[in-house]
Amino acid sequence: MNFQSLARPAVLTQPVYEPGKPIEYVARELGLDPAGIIKLASNENPFGPSPLAVAAARQALAHGELYPDGGCFELRQKLAAEWKLGPDQFVIGNGSNELIELLGHVFLGPGDEVVMGAPAFVVYKLVTLLFGAKAVEVPLREWRHDLDAMARAITPATKLVCVCTPNNPTGTANTGAELFAFVRALPAHVIAVIDEAYAEFLENPPDLRPLIAEGRKVVGLRTFSKIYGLASLRIGYGYGSPEVCALLNRVRQPFNVNAIAQVAALAALDDREFAARCARDNRAGLRQLEDGCRRLGLETVPSVANFLLIRVGDGGRVFDALQRRGVIVRPVKSYGLPEWIRVTVGSAEQNERVLRELAACR
Repeated sequence: MNFQSLARPAVLTQPVYEPGKPIEYVARELGLDPAGIIKLASNENPFGPSPLAVAAARQALAHGELYPDGGCFELRQKLAAEWKLGPDQFVIGNGSNELIELLGHVFLGPGDEVVMGAPAFVVYKLVTLLFGAKAVEVPLREWRHDLDAMARAITPATKLVCVCTPNNPTGTANTGAELFAFVRALPAHVIAVIDEAYAEFLENPPDLRPLIAEGRKVVGLRTFSKIYGLASLRIGYGYGSPEVCALLNRVRQPFNVNAIAQVAALAALDDREFAARCARDNRAGLRQLEDGCRRLGLETVPSVANFLLIRVGDGGRVFDALQRRGVIVRPVKSYGLPEWIRVTVGSAEQNERVLRELAACR
């Protein structure tokens, strides 16, 4: 009897998430100098981490022998002050990915359904399948979530409906008015999960707090990985009613978020100028990439996030060709988009290089 015969059947058919390749891996694989490689595959912040967060993390390392605060007390207090909500309306996760998994632990099992866009962040589907539930994928309309069609896809078995806005991998966003109407029309047995990982790149992101105040079944998800540049520390948070946060905290593992990440996130919230500058520079970078692609005759999807979807014909071939030239991007065939690649907005110099290499790979 082997290990597979003892595993849950759902595990044996579980799809595997494929992250963007690290610089060091590509350098080893292709015999390239790591210093000459740029990575624009994982929507990371090209301007680095928040300086205030780095300073706080360095100080925290002096106490590395101590366990972290298992309840993330100070961070929840800070978030409560920022959002004008109660500390009990937040749950802190090892990245917002863990929060999606916690939602699965609490709400999903065999026979349940989760409605989501297609394409959208693949982790919604992975978590749904992991818990034996059914993923109901609704095609996007004009590259945005088709909220009317998603509402029609809801059945008595639906537990969650996931809306990623801005959406990964398209970079498009639904308006606040559209989201509010959608959430307010949901039946009482359905929870709206609004993934706002890229919300800080919007000039006026929707504010979910009125929906929470109305008692709507809604959970917002945020991350410190993107605008604050703390992807390596893995920290994010969810917010909603005290009831839903208490349920998520019941299934959260003790010490799920390390102390270094907690203090870095706490400091990053005060680094307002850094976050504002990243958002401004990202908008300029988007324009730079869009204008460059237009000159190359390449179609793009208008984005408000920190990445751009570019139609290149054979996405796999162009991905491979760019990688051999030291530019790592993301192929999106697994999202049902074989003709496209996703390119993270980099610095002005990085953006210019990827456009130059794209021209050479055509």
